[in-house]
Amino acid sequence: MNEADLLRQLAHGEDSRHQFKRNATNADALAAELAAFANSGGGTLFIGVNDDGSVTGLDAAAVRRLNQLLGNAASQHVRPPVHPLTENVRTANGIVMVVGVPDGLAKPYVDSQGRIWVKQGADKRHVTAREEMQRMFQRAGLVYADVVPVADTSAADLDEKAFQSYFNRRYGKDSEFAGQPLEQLLQNLGLGDGRELNLAGLMLFGRHPQRWRPAFEVKAVAFPGVSLADTRYLDSEDIGGTLLEQFKGAFAFIRRNLHHVQRGRSFNTLGELEIPEAALEELLVNALIHRDYFTSASIRVMVFADRVEIASPGHLPDSLSVETIRQGRTNRRNPTLTEHAANILPYRGVGSGIPRALREWPRIEFIDDVAGNQFSAVVWRPEAEWSGITPQVTPQVTPQVTPQVTEEIERLLSAVQNEMSRVEIQAALGLKDRMHFHDAYLRPALESGFIEMTRPDKPLSSRQKYRLTAAGKAHLAKTDSGENNV
Repeated sequence: MNEADLLRQLAHGEDSRHQFKRNATNADALAAELAAFANSGGGTLFIGVNDDGSVTGLDAAAVRRLNQLLGNAASQHVRPPVHPLTENVRTANGIVMVVGVPDGLAKPYVDSQGRIWVKQGADKRHVTAREEMQRMFQRAGLVYADVVPVADTSAADLDEKAFQSYFNRRYGKDSEFAGQPLEQLLQNLGLGDGRELNLAGLMLFGRHPQRWRPAFEVKAVAFPGVSLADTRYLDSEDIGGTLLEQFKGAFAFIRRNLHHVQRGRSFNTLGELEIPEAALEELLVNALIHRDYFTSASIRVMVFADRVEIASPGHLPDSLSVETIRQGRTNRRNPTLTEHAANILPYRGVGSGIPRALREWPRIEFIDDVAGNQFSAVVWRPEAEWSGITPQVTPQVTPQVTPQVTEEIERLLSAVQNEMSRVEIQAALGLKDRMHFHDAYLRPALESGFIEMTRPDKPLSSRQKYRLTAAGKAHLAKTDSGENNV
């Protein structure tokens, strides 16, 4: 790196990957910075730089002292030790020490006082919440939620008939485990500790698992429209029980709230589900098996007029991204539960579920919400069904009610130039969340009659664009002239 490269980087300012320091004199404080970077994906520390990005520089003696301090902090004040790389860049104002900290492979990293630090924007913060610590240990492979004992449970809380049926089917009556006391058998199979059931044992074979873990269920709602904010609903159900019972209940809920189509079959047949059952099956199983069981929240299944959403607690593990899971990569967040569930639920466990779902129905969108600690699969319904709801909703409302022009609609109208795609409008507004954009901006603007589709006969066309209507242009002209009637 030369001075020009350095100045270009500094011009961007501080963020979660770049930190400026005028100097460093305390090994503990430096260790906290190193640990925060190692716990948060890695980053670069620039020493000899003011907070505003201006270079103060270091002399040769300061560089020698900082190298010693850095080595001491990285090896003696961070556990496990980190291994930063340094580069000295000479500038007109002196030397800037550039310290690169790689993403840690042995998270969590702690300082000399045992504190866990992570980056939060350009700053760092001390992790104190137990759930966040548990997730960090989980990502490091040091602890798994599915083998944590569930207090006050015992083998008596097991559905012994269901367990014995599973055991005989998988291992056989002549298995080396056969004949052992139930408590010992559960311990040998990783479903308990000899006294209490663990979470895997409870969720797979427990009687009334929600007695101990009430949040670990599926909440299902079917809406008549396309907005989560809709106060009306067509159907709702809280689905509890074991994972198998939750799978069956959630699948039945989706089936009864989607349409069946003939697709060439005779009139008297039930027909096929509008979205292939195999795709929905894979996504449901994925949510139940790979959810974050350190997070006390329920899986949500929402059926809208244009889509089905399956949202599970826990964003993708560090090693995975939306692109990699599309390619079939997998990471077992709950390995014991997964091992047994593969013989109970329709799950194969080799990373083939997502590619198989996409092969059956390519119109699936995956959203990894890291900040919200949630992963969602959005399954878009067929165009015929979506286009069919438009005449039922919009014409009934628009002629009778003066459109309510929200701040979001105002912003969208100002952003639309000629004909623009959804992606272009969303980018112009600086919005990242597609569903928020759709529910708060695009849909209300369409319903208000201020914008229209260029392909109204094919609402979900990849070539779909939007433009202002005469009403939209008139409203915008009034706003620009100061006659806003909002």
